[in-house]
Amino acid sequence: MKSIFYYLIAIGITISFSGCVDPSGTGQGKGAGGGIGPLIFLPLMILVFWLFFIRPQAKKAKNQKSFVENLQRGDKVVTIAGIHGTINKINEDGTVNLETSPGSYIKIEKSAISMDWTTQLNKAGTVAKK
Repeated sequence: MKSIFYYLIAIGITISFSGCVDPSGTGQGKGAGGGIGPLIFLPLMILVFWLFFIRPQAKKAKNQKSFVENLQRGDKVVTIAGIHGTINKINEDGTVNLETSPGSYIKIEKSAISMDWTTQLNKAGTVAKK
């Protein structure tokens, strides 16, 4: 799929620069801004930015939101500050009570729980159990 996008980029660049070359070879070019190349090149670049930057970031944000919504009591998590703990209580105001050690609780925002580090922690825990 990426090869198709690279092919489209190559075509866009070729069309963009084709307006700068005089096909008759007389040495008198069209001048700046001539041709349809820039009109095709700009939407192509917008498409590339959307495909490679905006879309993946939106997908990651959607995954993070669903991860935070599916947190339950007893889940082992890691915060973005690196604090490890187990969820003791999920509050209605968007916070959770995290048990960091037996009898020691802290109150943190749900958004402060790292999806990446938590999945790595739980993956390492399941491998060690086997």
